[in-house]
Amino acid sequence: MLFMVSLLVAVVGMAVWRASRRSGAREYGTMRAAGTVPLAVGIGALLVAASQFLTVIPAGHVGVVDFFGSVSPISLKSGINLRNPLARIIKMSVKTQEIKETMDVPSKEGLTVQLEISALFHLNPDRAPEVYRTIGPNFVEIILVPQFRSVARGVTAGYEARALYTSEREVLARLILADLQRLVEPRGITVESTPLRQVGLPRGLTQAIEEKLRAEQESQRMEFVLLKEKQEAERKRIEAQGIADFQAIVTKGISEQLLRWKGIEATEKIANSQNAKVIIIGAGKDGLPLILDTK
Repeated sequence: MLFMVSLLVAVVGMAVWRASRRSGAREYGTMRAAGTVPLAVGIGALLVAASQFLTVIPAGHVGVVDFFGSVSPISLKSGINLRNPLARIIKMSVKTQEIKETMDVPSKEGLTVQLEISALFHLNPDRAPEVYRTIGPNFVEIILVPQFRSVARGVTAGYEARALYTSEREVLARLILADLQRLVEPRGITVESTPLRQVGLPRGLTQAIEEKLRAEQESQRMEFVLLKEKQEAERKRIEAQGIADFQAIVTKGISEQLLRWKGIEATEKIANSQNAKVIIIGAGKDGLPLILDTK
């Protein structure tokens, strides 16, 4: 529309300027002044019309060309692009976007759980013309949001409420992501992730789950303590057996003759020392000498 108006103004301005040139004005200055304004208007309108052959697509967007209802299958990339001045350019974002949903979902036991969940997604740039032609620019509200809600409720219905409160929530998030991708990616929407942000369980159920988790943790702790005590008892048993084996070996190696020989060696060493003492040979038990200290 702007192209047609600008072109019309340019034609009219140039026509007025040419008419002023052909007019029979006697004064040259009057003729010049009369023709300058239409000429400037015509040139300006002509430039505006020429600019309609170009369009600028911002970064993170693609342009969809709609020529009176006929949508081009090739989208315009970001930057400066040539265009049909009579066509309409619809700029669609291909950046990562987020939708947040807070919904009441059912659990396997029939309980109602409040779930806050997000979906990160972006429009497939190559499928943008198809999305515009088959769905429209508001594809998020028409396709993604309803499917997102349906998938989230369907997945949680197969799990107990405690699964949303434990490490199994990551499994649920992956299942929701896989099911959502299967439904919307053929329509040109790429889902990146579906993180579970917050889970709200009934107060009584939350307390029961927490108590059960504490009991399980305490049971695991006691199993660890018992295992540790068993290992310590085994260590002591092995140590005692080693000591017993050592004593048995030493006992077998000690004889009466060895003890007497050691006693004689000790007597010789004492006799050779500088300390004053009295040694009675053969007066001790088993014939070993008695040593009397004279101090």
